[in-house]
Amino acid sequence: MDIQIQQLTKSYGFQKAVDNISFSVKTGEVLGFLGPNGAGKTTTMKMITNYIDIEQGDILIGGQSIKSGEMNRHIGYLPEHNPLYLDMPVIDYLEYCAALQGVAKSKVPMRIREMVRLCGLDVEKHKKIGELSKGYRQRVGLAQAMIHDPAILILDEPTTGLDPNQIIEIRDLIRQLGKQKTVILSTHILPEVEATCDRILIINHGKIVADGTASTLRKQAQGQQVLKVKIEEGPTNEIYEKLQALEAVAMVDFIDQASNRFEIQSVAERQSNKAIFELCVKNNWVLSECIPFETKLEDIFRDLTLN
Repeated sequence: MDIQIQQLTKSYGFQKAVDNISFSVKTGEVLGFLGPNGAGKTTTMKMITNYIDIEQGDILIGGQSIKSGEMNRHIGYLPEHNPLYLDMPVIDYLEYCAALQGVAKSKVPMRIREMVRLCGLDVEKHKKIGELSKGYRQRVGLAQAMIHDPAILILDEPTTGLDPNQIIEIRDLIRQLGKQKTVILSTHILPEVEATCDRILIINHGKIVADGTASTLRKQAQGQQVLKVKIEEGPTNEIYEKLQALEAVAMVDFIDQASNRFEIQSVAERQSNKAIFELCVKNNWVLSECIPFETKLEDIFRDLTLN
């Protein structure tokens, strides 16, 4: 089920938490929703889930406005601060959540078993939630978000408090769910975005500042291909001059002159790997390194949000 955000705006007093943003998420897509604290992520997610009212604009779920209230049943939501009834046993809590979400009584036991299996709760399922570790409480929160088998999942920091093994398991689960559902995932863990999400949207000061795949954002940030190369068995100055003369090369700089290591910037929209290799073959030089410099997602995030 697709989500369409149309010119969405929300203010708190004189401050616009969300400022006229528009984007869409398709069925079978996992969208990584990034931004610094106070950027407007959680406010946007709360409007999508109908937890708070829309000030301006609209949100369409499967083509129907969220304002009607009819589309709430298609959404599963894991808030940033996972609200749980600590005195309830896990099984009782999931049964309660299933009833709240309108799951047919005949299907509740099956749905609980499925959530216990998917979220790795079997060992802890008879304990009270208050007796669980933070990681297992997070799993319970994820289970309640999925208990009614929603078409859309809104997950705000879903791996908070999980250990590395649990994080990997939840990432795998989100990827599997993303093949059939529409998922919006908010997180501060940037490697998690690359490991889990099909697309990244970055918001800052309530406005969208980037939207695309990780590779697309890198290309936009980098602009030009940058290579680190090491060429052996050739005179340094001659290598430098011939590299600089290549049509696909915009600039050559020394990294370490003693070992013939260079940083090479390609001409915009072009790649110089092949030309460098052919140059080395032609001159009987040994190309022992040719490493593309890759802009880190952390650097892109900082560049777009530090203002």
